[in-house]
Amino acid sequence: MEIVTVPCLSDNYAYLVKAPAGVCLIDAPEAGPIIEALEARGWGLETLLITHHHHDHVGGVAELRERYGCTVIGPRAEEAKLPPLDTAVAGGDSLTLAGTSVEVIDVPGHTLGHVAFYFPEASAVFTADSLVALGCGRVFEGTPEMMWQSLSRLAALPPETMVYTGHEYTTANARFAMTIEPGNEALKLRSDAIAKARTEGHPTAACMLSEELATNPFLRPDSPEIRDLLGMPDASQAQVFAEIRGRKDRF
Repeated sequence: MEIVTVPCLSDNYAYLVKAPAGVCLIDAPEAGPIIEALEARGWGLETLLITHHHHDHVGGVAELRERYGCTVIGPRAEEAKLPPLDTAVAGGDSLTLAGTSVEVIDVPGHTLGHVAFYFPEASAVFTADSLVALGCGRVFEGTPEMMWQSLSRLAALPPETMVYTGHEYTTANARFAMTIEPGNEALKLRSDAIAKARTEGHPTAACMLSEELATNPFLRPDSPEIRDLLGMPDASQAQVFAEIRGRKDRF
């Protein structure tokens, strides 16, 4: 399978997945760049998967549906806030789309009905605004505990899974991460690599889960260094996560 990153709006990404029997799109921030990417490759569009209801993830749905007649799939819990769905899904659902299997994972926190889409045959998960590279989405509708549970589900995927996130936030996330775990040598190396990639104009929102587990402070509330820095040696993982999220909100 081929996965194409499509920059949209100011810092969003959509993703095209060329599967054995067609093309799937994950999120549609705007139609124009997605149409350009499809036409450049001579591809159609069979399926459009929506992760959550925010406009910067659904703004292009109507135009793409009209142009390609694609099937639109999104979270049942947010159906009333979404463009009309052909199929509503929830965590635990398994689908066969364009000849490949797709698993739906509930990841509430950023929004209450946010889902991620896991393509096991491609070792890829599309997380939008739940887990993001070196960070996580703001907790707008849920609670820190809810977001921590969502990230824990994603962290349990095979470490070789590629994580495709919804925004180019990595540079700012790296700066913050260094304030939380400054002694993490893997984080230092990754921060340098991110700075180089962005200088060269390359996207940095896709990453290996194993790299996230080693460097993303939001996945590392059990790190002794983080706990010492925060003064929370005996707190639960959810409590440490909530403190990190609060500090990021004020960063």
